[in-house]
Amino acid sequence: MLVISIVIVVAVVLCVKLYMKYITKWCKSKVCLVGKTVIITGGNAGIGYETALELAKRGAKIILACRDVTKGTAAVENIKNLTKNPNVFLKLVDLSSFKSINNFANDINKTEERIDILINNAGAWGLGDNMTEDGLQLVWEINHYGPVLLTLRLLELLKSTRPSRIINLSSMAARYATLSLNNLHELNTYQKDYEVYGNTKLANILFTQKLAKLLKDTQVSVFSVHPGVVETEIVVQRLPFAMMYAMRVAMKLFFLSPEEGAQTTIYLACEDGIEHLSGRHFEYCSVVDTYKTAKDPNLADEVWNRTLELIKYDKDKMN
Repeated sequence: MLVISIVIVVAVVLCVKLYMKYITKWCKSKVCLVGKTVIITGGNAGIGYETALELAKRGAKIILACRDVTKGTAAVENIKNLTKNPNVFLKLVDLSSFKSINNFANDINKTEERIDILINNAGAWGLGDNMTEDGLQLVWEINHYGPVLLTLRLLELLKSTRPSRIINLSSMAARYATLSLNNLHELNTYQKDYEVYGNTKLANILFTQKLAKLLKDTQVSVFSVHPGVVETEIVVQRLPFAMMYAMRVAMKLFFLSPEEGAQTTIYLACEDGIEHLSGRHFEYCSVVDTYKTAKDPNLADEVWNRTLELIKYDKDKMN
């Protein structure tokens, strides 16, 4: 009986791994990015690191926008050593602080001549009911308000570089979001960890849709991405030790690697001729129909308006 059980478990694991390999698509573009500048938030680990590594291999100038100087410095040195690309740099930014974001944006706007690709990759979940110095719920500010403010502060440089691209990392968790026109108070409130995360990931998609409309004639394209179910630290960082160990084993068996999870972001950074798909959602290197929760343009408008209010951004600057 024990042998049969082991055989069944092994068979299930193999089937899942084969299925994940089947649905995972790899970016096939061979485009060279020499002369291009790429900013990646959270590029020191996981999907962001693998994205930065691949784009550095293609010759791009990479700016890792990270909160942790030690981890960020190590990532920069690793990428330089692996790619022999000397144009990889670290600039510090904390997405839970508008002051930090504004300082970062001021620095970039002063020192950089171009931004070809902005990748809003950093994210968080499971941080509990904590507030930031800006009076916002912590996960909401890291996952949504911070990236929105960062994007808007860099928008003029993106426009002047055109054609350019903005890539927003979302998640299939948006499918299960509870945010709607009837409960817009959830834009800055804590429910359960998974509900806050799902709502912020829905907000990422709605932001993508709205911004793409506003930038229609500017040659700045905007895309949202579900990277897949990926083996990253965000999944285990808040778990008890015993559960963390079990989850790490499960992730090795069933989840995508960070390199696999980075492929759709890399695709959107490199693929030619996708500008007409601005505002669309992507999974596994393909455009997909977005989730039912993200199909209400009125909700996108309301989230946009509330977001600008909460980040204290002047609407007239978008005209």
